[in-house]
Amino acid sequence: MMSKRVFDLFFASLGLILLSPLLLLIAAWIKLDSPGSIFFRQERVGQFGKHFHIHKFRTMITNAEKRGMQITVGRDSRITRSGAFLRSYKLDELPQLIDVVIGTMSLVGPRPEVPKYVYYYPSDIRDVVLSVKPGITDLASIEFMDENDLLGKSSNPEETYVNEVLPRKLHYCVEYVQQRTLFFDLKVILRTLYAIA
Repeated sequence: MMSKRVFDLFFASLGLILLSPLLLLIAAWIKLDSPGSIFFRQERVGQFGKHFHIHKFRTMITNAEKRGMQITVGRDSRITRSGAFLRSYKLDELPQLIDVVIGTMSLVGPRPEVPKYVYYYPSDIRDVVLSVKPGITDLASIEFMDENDLLGKSSNPEETYVNEVLPRKLHYCVEYVQQRTLFFDLKVILRTLYAIA
């Protein structure tokens, strides 16, 4: 039976090769749309609590984190024109295929959080969620496709995220860890593609 690492490495490498024309077009658009780098790199917490830097296409103005929260809320003014489109179809996540090839991420697994929010994980749940590699997509990503809009309706988005959204996300993360198989990963990938189509 194919191991998860072989599965990840094969399909992530294949994805980078097949999507390379699209990736180049997106990179050119970002560069023409606003000043700054093509990629956005951010510290996240990975397997066993090890920190790493995630890769995304930049969808916000340069130094956006210094001008607001680490979560995106509603029609965030920091989002660029190209960024709004990339986010709506989750195309900004494609560079994470690089992270999968490197080995810091998996195609499917709990979405990696920034250290600030991992602090709020209950200790027993933290141990479960961080026992596997984080993924590009997971059950929580599918269920919270409208997270930005949800937080945009809150008078205190960060408090809503920590007290309402995060606990529900962690429930899905634990569910994934407890029943993960390659077949289940494939189902999550297909559900993700359907959700963003």
